[in-house]
Amino acid sequence: MLPINRSKTRRRLSVLLAAVVVTALALTGCGKDNKNGSAAAGGTEVVATYKDGNVTKGEYDSFVGSVKFFNPMYAQFETDPTFQDYMMKQLIAFKVLGAKADDQSKKDAETKTKEQMDQIKQYFEQQGGDKNAFDMQLKAANLTQDDIKNYILKSLIVLGDAEKKVTDDQMKAKYDENAKANAYTIATVSHVLVSLKDANQEKDIRTKEEALKRAQEVKQKLDGGADFAAVAKEYSDDGGSKDNGGKYENADVTQWVEGFKKAAIELPIGQISDPVETEFGYHVMRVEARSSKTFDEMKDQIKSELAEMQVSDFIEKDLPGMIEKIETDKLPKAETAPQTPAPSGTEQQPAAK
Repeated sequence: MLPINRSKTRRRLSVLLAAVVVTALALTGCGKDNKNGSAAAGGTEVVATYKDGNVTKGEYDSFVGSVKFFNPMYAQFETDPTFQDYMMKQLIAFKVLGAKADDQSKKDAETKTKEQMDQIKQYFEQQGGDKNAFDMQLKAANLTQDDIKNYILKSLIVLGDAEKKVTDDQMKAKYDENAKANAYTIATVSHVLVSLKDANQEKDIRTKEEALKRAQEVKQKLDGGADFAAVAKEYSDDGGSKDNGGKYENADVTQWVEGFKKAAIELPIGQISDPVETEFGYHVMRVEARSSKTFDEMKDQIKSELAEMQVSDFIEKDLPGMIEKIETDKLPKAETAPQTPAPSGTEQQPAAK
């Protein structure tokens, strides 16, 4: 079990699909059939107005339907007014910023959108073994290829145009800031995990005292010259590495839980650590190698992140002053459970006069 930091999450715009759209498609059919086959067929009723424009119910349904298509977990928030407000603001921002984008940004986005659509179709064909697999998934979600295409195009126009406004100085400053926080540190680490719980992290298998004693025994063996791979195979409870010498190679340290990450950053190369406590138990570690990703390796990612921040800042700071009305009362509502009728003979009787 790799000591992954599961709490490491951050809010992301729904525009982030240029590099991950295909790998995010672990989808199953959902939704009800729409005779028109498109969320955009939701109607021309205006559900939001802003300076120089408006959003129709059909536009909103198409946008949110596409978001859910790539991020199925968002379906649970579909009727949440806070989620609806945020989705509406994103859609309005895409319309406003997209209208301001230059012609080259739009042309580049069209090329990338075609590439994305081809990749998506190919993915579904490979997964479903049917050339119509993509359309079948779309039909189940009340979407068409045009819905998805328009969503991707809007997203890429906005991101692409924002990236043009990111300067080299901004990227370098962001790189230096992140590098100081070890955001780009990669390490090869061998470790032996002595766990407190079973492989599913459900049942206790040792007390902390028992685990620490076993970890100290591991360290003693390694300090005495025992082969790390052999010790890992015998003692480690990490099923993901014990048969590989306990090794994780060239890994991004930011993915690890704090105690393990700190040791991976600070331990002298080649030194056997004292037992390192994490939520998984105790680790006896040896850092084999450590380095940092260079600015050239990271600048494209940094540029995308800074562009993303530009859009987020626009949504939070500039957009509210442009919005005139968002009518969330016209958007989907959570179904309320029907009231159970009172049993016969218990109806409330009129008051006696």
